[in-house]
Amino acid sequence: MLLINQRPEHNQPLVSADAESLGMAGGERAEHYLAARDNHAETPLYDLPALADDLGIAALHLKDEGQRLGLGSFKALGGAYAVLRLVLEEAGKRFGREVDICEINDPKLRAIAAQMTFCCATDGNHGRSVAQGAGLVGARSVIYVHGGVSVERVAAIARFGAEIVQVEGGYDHAVREVARVGAERGWKIVSNTSWLGYERIPGLVMQGYTVIVREALRRMADPPTHVFLQAGVGGFAAAIAGHMAIMLGERRPKTVVVEPRRSACVYASAEAGRPVTIEQHQSTVMAMLECAEPSLIAWRVLARVGDAFMTVDEEDAVAVMNRLARPAGDDPAIISGESGGAGLAGLIRAAGDKDMRAALGLDAGSRVLIVNSEGATDPGRYAELVGIVPQDVLLQSA
Repeated sequence: MLLINQRPEHNQPLVSADAESLGMAGGERAEHYLAARDNHAETPLYDLPALADDLGIAALHLKDEGQRLGLGSFKALGGAYAVLRLVLEEAGKRFGREVDICEINDPKLRAIAAQMTFCCATDGNHGRSVAQGAGLVGARSVIYVHGGVSVERVAAIARFGAEIVQVEGGYDHAVREVARVGAERGWKIVSNTSWLGYERIPGLVMQGYTVIVREALRRMADPPTHVFLQAGVGGFAAAIAGHMAIMLGERRPKTVVVEPRRSACVYASAEAGRPVTIEQHQSTVMAMLECAEPSLIAWRVLARVGDAFMTVDEEDAVAVMNRLARPAGDDPAIISGESGGAGLAGLIRAAGDKDMRAALGLDAGSRVLIVNSEGATDPGRYAELVGIVPQDVLLQSA
């Protein structure tokens, strides 16, 4: 399914709060924080000429976030960044001055962090990031997981010293439980989705994701004409598309938001013209994208800079995992998790449909950017779906 954005707010400027979160100053700050991390390394941007040729486009660039900060996911940039920002802001209040990330190991700062508790709900990757950020400064983390989160992903979160709380229901129920308990106990809620009255911290999480855009554009000779971005609550897609719109202005690429057909809350919101909560009758293999309601911030941004919304099926995601693992020609082999290649699944589906190609302006001159948002964060599941045991990932997460 493909829906072209014809909302009145489409192509209108971002509201001031979102422009501030996703603007140039915020992106520069996120990169400054990232550079202070001991294990910081820019993730690779790959060219896939053989696949581009198959799809009838000029170029296909893939930014591989499966290699980000040892967490195997783009979410390493969001939750941990927000935790560090909040700790330094609290220290600044106590010290009466601005505190920089270079002071992260100051004993006085760490004493302050030790008194703070950070919590969130997660499908797996965001919880790892929040737990890692808390561990970096010696803070406590409490991560709420629902029954759909695999044992492997729960264990990966616990390795960072987080306290794990199991809850019934799905991700959205876990979000509500964190909001309730966190407010009662005075914990810092670091959510990757926002709701009425709770926007600043999710905005910081999204600000961390802008690093992906900045790294990618520095490596590209020309900016992309199209970008296909997967969405769960929409924060990732909104951060990438919003920051790219601010950086490139009128040269911004056409943004296509891609979701699992079984869990398409952003698509449903685009149809309705407002954020809506959907009923989910079946789980999706794209577990990191399984969300019933969009983030309010994300919807606000995507209503303006999202040019089209589309869905893909379960078999599309699995096919992409296998195509990237066993590439044609000289394309590099890439490990992509179940949700990581959803954007590429959208491109492949659109490129193979004459009407979709025309609607999106995809042609032989198109330059497309894709983000592999996760590697094999559940190695057992990856091996089951692709038939390859990702040894490097197993060693990395051990």
